[in-house]
Amino acid sequence: MMMSSVEFFRSLPPKQCTKCGNVLNEMHESYVQQCEECSEELVTARK
Repeated sequence: MMMSSVEFFRSLPPKQCTKCGNVLNEMHESYVQQCEECSEELVTARK
């Protein structure tokens, strides 16, 4: 039996930062891959 799309999205695990592993406070469908701290480090390093 197929689950509904609502059940599918509710069952997804919390999204984690690809660099440090902290849980992201974003929607699961979001394209964000890193937490704010890791993103700020990347921006600061590029300057």
